[in-house]
Amino acid sequence: MFYEPDKRDRSVLPHDPFKALISPRPVGWISTRGLNGEINLAPYSFFNAFSGAPPIVGFCSEGFKDSAFLAKESGEFVWNLASFDLRDQMNATSAPLPRGSSEFVHAGLAMADSVLVKAPRVAASPASLECKVTQVVRLDALGGAQTDRYLVLGQVIGVHLNEAYLRDGIMDITLMKPLARCGYQDYAVIDAVFALKRPAGAGNRAAGG
Repeated sequence: MFYEPDKRDRSVLPHDPFKALISPRPVGWISTRGLNGEINLAPYSFFNAFSGAPPIVGFCSEGFKDSAFLAKESGEFVWNLASFDLRDQMNATSAPLPRGSSEFVHAGLAMADSVLVKAPRVAASPASLECKVTQVVRLDALGGAQTDRYLVLGQVIGVHLNEAYLRDGIMDITLMKPLARCGYQDYAVIDAVFALKRPAGAGNRAAGG
């Protein structure tokens, strides 16, 4: 089967497969604080790491939603690892609450102070990254047409780890059980891993794909 994205046969593919194909993806559980003290917490389907040195992560907002607006306004945000144990709370923070309402309260989540940024963390999250915004990019389509999609990139300036998940100097991902977005209404949980030794001499070439 071949199709062009805007010409999909909806009688065969009623739901767009795109997000299911680019999966699994880390959940971008983003907390922000505006200049007026307004606090927001929301999960983003489009999130990933883009650089290791300096460490840079980013999330893309479909529409200039609260997280993107507050991150740009304040110049800061926090990424919180969404674990299997926090799946219901993470999902609750996606509810379309009125602006100014607290997703932390709505989801029954406790906040924890950050160290280098003003945005709070999810206290129960196994790990959080404090970030300073480096770029907010409005994405263009072919031909230069502007979209209503905004990529927010931030450099990690602080890392919080729950040491209960630390084993011999390595964060045990099978204990943290991070959630991954898989498209449609589907998620996956990482509870098993395997290792592949890189070919001799691969070095950074393998790390960069």
